[in-house]
Amino acid sequence: MIPKSKQKQIAKERIETLFNEAKKSSKNNLELANRYVTLARKISMKYKVKIPLGYKRFICKYCYSYLIPGRTLRARVKNKKLIYYCTNCKKIKRYPFSKR
Repeated sequence: MIPKSKQKQIAKERIETLFNEAKKSSKNNLELANRYVTLARKISMKYKVKIPLGYKRFICKYCYSYLIPGRTLRARVKNKKLIYYCTNCKKIKRYPFSKR
C-alpha cells in the first residue's frame, strides 16, 4: 500500500504530464487535448489534489475544454479585469488583473 502523501505527489506529477501533453497535441488534435484535460481533472478529484493555477486558467470552467489563445479562447483586458471568452461554449470568465 502506497502512503497518501506519495499518492498525491504521483497525482501532481501525472497532472503536469497530462497538461504538457495537451499543450503539445493542441496544435494538431484538439479532441486529444480535451481528453488529456479530462483525465487530469479526474485524477485531481480522485486524489483530492488541486490543479495548479497556471494550468487551471487553461481549462474552461463550464465545458472543461482546453483553452488555446486565438483558437478556443479569446482574451481581453477591460476595467482591470482579464476576460476569457470560450469559443466552444460561449461563456465568459473574468479574473481580477493587477499590476505587480
